[in-house]
Amino acid sequence: MAVPLVFFGLFFAYPVVAIVGRGVKTDAGWQLGRIGEVLARPDIADVLWFTTWQALASTVLTLLVALPGAYVFARFEFPGKQLLRALVTVPFVLPTVVVGTAFLALVGRGGLLDELWGVRLDTTVWAILLAHVFFNYAVVIRTVGGLWAQLDPRQEEAARVLGAGRFAAWRQVTLPALGPAVAAAALMVFLFTFTSFGVVQILGGPSYSTLEVEVYRQTAQLLDLPTAAVLTMVQFAAVGVVLAVHAWTVRRRETALRMVDPARTAHRPGGPGQRALLGAVLATVALLIVLPLGVLVERSFDAPGGYGLGFYRALQDASGGTFLVPPLEAIGNSLEYALAATAIAVVIGGLAAAALTRRGGRFVRGFDALLMLPLGVSAVTVGFGFLITLDEPPLDLRTSWILVPLAQALVGVPFVVRTMLPVLRAVDVRLREAAAVLGASPLRAWREVDLPLVRRALLIAAGFAFAVSLGEFGATVFIARPDRPTLPVAVARLLGRAGELNYGQAMALSTILMLVCAVSLLVLERLRPDKTSTAGEF
Repeated sequence: MAVPLVFFGLFFAYPVVAIVGRGVKTDAGWQLGRIGEVLARPDIADVLWFTTWQALASTVLTLLVALPGAYVFARFEFPGKQLLRALVTVPFVLPTVVVGTAFLALVGRGGLLDELWGVRLDTTVWAILLAHVFFNYAVVIRTVGGLWAQLDPRQEEAARVLGAGRFAAWRQVTLPALGPAVAAAALMVFLFTFTSFGVVQILGGPSYSTLEVEVYRQTAQLLDLPTAAVLTMVQFAAVGVVLAVHAWTVRRRETALRMVDPARTAHRPGGPGQRALLGAVLATVALLIVLPLGVLVERSFDAPGGYGLGFYRALQDASGGTFLVPPLEAIGNSLEYALAATAIAVVIGGLAAAALTRRGGRFVRGFDALLMLPLGVSAVTVGFGFLITLDEPPLDLRTSWILVPLAQALVGVPFVVRTMLPVLRAVDVRLREAAAVLGASPLRAWREVDLPLVRRALLIAAGFAFAVSLGEFGATVFIARPDRPTLPVAVARLLGRAGELNYGQAMALSTILMLVCAVSLLVLERLRPDKTSTAGEF
């Protein structure tokens, strides 16, 4: 546990505390009165209200849209199910700037709906809400659907034999069992939308700003560290509450249910009602996920001289002045950074998961919650904190390439832990004890006992860490060097400049990044165990 603790202490807690301290502390001491002054400002009150309101609305809308899909993926067998499961997960691992770009191409000025029917939603909250549903659809599918597939359907059938109707049996038997998973999914969706950055920055315009966007604006544009520090503290407190409730729901889910083999619960849709439900879910996936991604690809080929590879060829040229190097180099940069970040995340996350498996108590539960904090704490704060803290020996890393992978690994570690932890807990401890009795060292026991059993989960964890590292934007936008931009940073820079060429190049880079993420997810689906609905908690 020492290595993960040192890693998070140096590269997460230290930068965050430093940036907050610079905002609320002066030579005269702590200026805690600033907190009340900042929160009393009307513009900040509007930001807090919109952040909370849109997160609640996004969560409710996501549950309404995704719960039927969770049932279909849990209970039905149909051709292309594995491919479709990977497809609906692609948005979750896409960078938020790409999600914003996809919906900009669909509902923005000059977008598909604007061209066909004159419908333009880029300056309304509806575009943001739809983008959040698009982004978080897979959270509900995997969290709720993964549990639903393992619930014994005979319990509901017994209730119907005793005279309960179909809906009454579902409400009284299945829904209470699904409650913890639904609550966990809702909390995770709320967390991701409460801290939304790229989607709101691109689609919201000047009228809408979440806490994360406002922290970025106060830090990078206005250089108002006191206000940014107060907003970071508010977001940190809110995230802490959400994660505490989420941990409670996860523990409840783990201890309250007895699972069965998902292969026993899935069947081909039989009656007209089931076939209609499957058709409705497929139509939802087509409209909500396939259409925005398809429009993104279409716009990347819609060059001034007609459909072709014009925008892709332009990625090889740096003469536009947006970059010091050709934008195409961002692909290689992103892959290098993501591979390094994945290696770091797997090592740190694997050690942390092993420590959580072997120990218990309040300290360990607190450490588990600490590992999840990077998903909710302002990535903007972390990135800016890197710049102002890691600038002196022995941690003078501001000019080092490793700074970007370190920031990306912070986001990847929680996915490694959440994927590895359930699998490690399922390993019979008596196997380790037998190896120790036979004289094996702890390292050899892990290599000979644990590793063969968790190898597949380890590969899945590495795949998720790679995908989320590839798309990290909030911290990377601060620390990526101008001559070595990542794909998300390159997309954001291109969208920030006027001109058809810049817009087309942004669409082309977003399409490339989307394809890389899609391939990663397809590989992960092939690695998933055949008889389980999920390899971990997500």
